[in-house]
Amino acid sequence: MDDQTRIEIEAAAFRRLQKHLQVDRTDAQNIDMMNLAGFCRNCLSRWYQEAAVERGIEMTKDEGRQAFYGMPYGEWKDKHQTDASPEKQAAFEVAFAENVGEAKG
Repeated sequence: MDDQTRIEIEAAAFRRLQKHLQVDRTDAQNIDMMNLAGFCRNCLSRWYQEAAVERGIEMTKDEGRQAFYGMPYGEWKDKHQTDASPEKQAAFEVAFAENVGEAKG
């Protein structure tokens, strides 16, 4: 497989993952994804933003989130995010520290 075809296939797989998380599984909460897999939609939007910046494209955190979520992040939260139990929040602090950096305080 040549590099261009590989890149196109990887991009198609990413777009399908994005659609799956945007449309098909809005019920999959970010906190559950982070606690189970060590990443969530916010991580994916951050990686998207970082890839743009690495290529000289200015993109803010909010612009990266909107690009990945398909809408402003606040709108996504209002439509799809549910309250997390104290147990899920505690597990998130551990998962975040292990996978992203120091836990948010």
